[in-house]
Amino acid sequence: MNGNKYVKSLIEFMDKSVCNFWAVQTIREMLEHNGFCELNACDAWSVTPGGKYYVVKNHSAIFAFVVGDGDAASGFKIISAHSDSPCFRIKPNPEMLTDGGILKLNTEVYGGPILYTWFDRPLSIAGRVMLKGKDALHPETRLVRFTRPLLTIPHLAIHFNRAVNEGNPLSKQKDMLPMLGKINDVAEKNGYVLRMVANELGVKAEDIIDFDLSLYDTTPACLVGEHEEFITSGRLDDLSMAHAAMIALLESNEGNMTRVMAIFDNEETGSGTKQGAASPVLAQILRRIVGCLGGGEEEYLRAVASSFMVSADNAHAVHPNYPEKHDPTNHPVMGGGPVIKINANCKYMTDADSAAVFKTLCDEAEVPCQYFVNHSDVAGGSTLGNILTSQIDLRGVDMGNALWGMHSVRETASTDDHVYAIKAFTRFYNC
Repeated sequence: MNGNKYVKSLIEFMDKSVCNFWAVQTIREMLEHNGFCELNACDAWSVTPGGKYYVVKNHSAIFAFVVGDGDAASGFKIISAHSDSPCFRIKPNPEMLTDGGILKLNTEVYGGPILYTWFDRPLSIAGRVMLKGKDALHPETRLVRFTRPLLTIPHLAIHFNRAVNEGNPLSKQKDMLPMLGKINDVAEKNGYVLRMVANELGVKAEDIIDFDLSLYDTTPACLVGEHEEFITSGRLDDLSMAHAAMIALLESNEGNMTRVMAIFDNEETGSGTKQGAASPVLAQILRRIVGCLGGGEEEYLRAVASSFMVSADNAHAVHPNYPEKHDPTNHPVMGGGPVIKINANCKYMTDADSAAVFKTLCDEAEVPCQYFVNHSDVAGGSTLGNILTSQIDLRGVDMGNALWGMHSVRETASTDDHVYAIKAFTRFYNC
């Protein structure tokens, strides 16, 4: 496998996928380029063995599958990841006029970002815009992305806070609001963002009904390190895993079991949405696949019992400056391969059975593998795996590649690890 090819593809993917909506759009385009056909949830489905299909949910989650050539009860090989990352969402009526005619925007924090990493960076706006459609129940959806830097969140100068380097509590409502520009008078303020978006899309401002818009760092992804060992980019958690799953799906071969890629939204806020892992969306898709192959509820339950899921969400690499933050004997390193995530209190779905499966897959793919367990004095978070098991009775493992700076505006990962993940995922789909 050509590692440089996959790393280059990841960089291109990250630069296009500036928010959840654009990540799904980028994946959609790559799937269609490789012969996948879209299925609409409102229509009757017809799928055939060997067929390649995808389903989009709310423009921010996407599910792709290649139908196996076995019977309806053959089961599924599933890799799940998520499209969202911590960021700032623009509130309705966001314009706020300050001294000197400076226009700042009212925003709300999405998820759990490391706030101070967003200071003094070139930022822009991307997301989804809803326009008047054929009727009230069917507004038109358009994606928008401003590629040029539009905003910045300036930090207060050290001269006004001499203790800033000793700890600096931040107010999300006061300290973290971005500056958009300078306007001439108050009459320009109201509706400024709507007019700007309308101009970008070539539509009338009065035709915009609503929007889901986020800020993103315009600095492109890039390689760092003497030997380009690392990639640094925004949103690596979890778009790097989404990219690896997509490449593996595209490059894997046919088999008895149906191969599924499930990219959910809203993991960073608990997954409790119609496009999140706590919803029945994946279970319903799997049921419809079984039904199209001539199976009923019995065949569906048999298929689930035969299935396995890899829940792919990034892990924490040991930080060279803070090794004491990690478990004494389980601290993943950059370049050490995919990380199996374990938690005694079941915050992850991994158990000895599923860990053994994934470790064997890594061995067969000839890639290294490592473990992450929380330091016992530090509470850990949860991810997709254990949330999905409340909807589907699946065997599965929680894993991910190790990162530095998770939830920073720019995270850092190993280029070798990304290639390793693609190899392990491809082996999983092909086994």
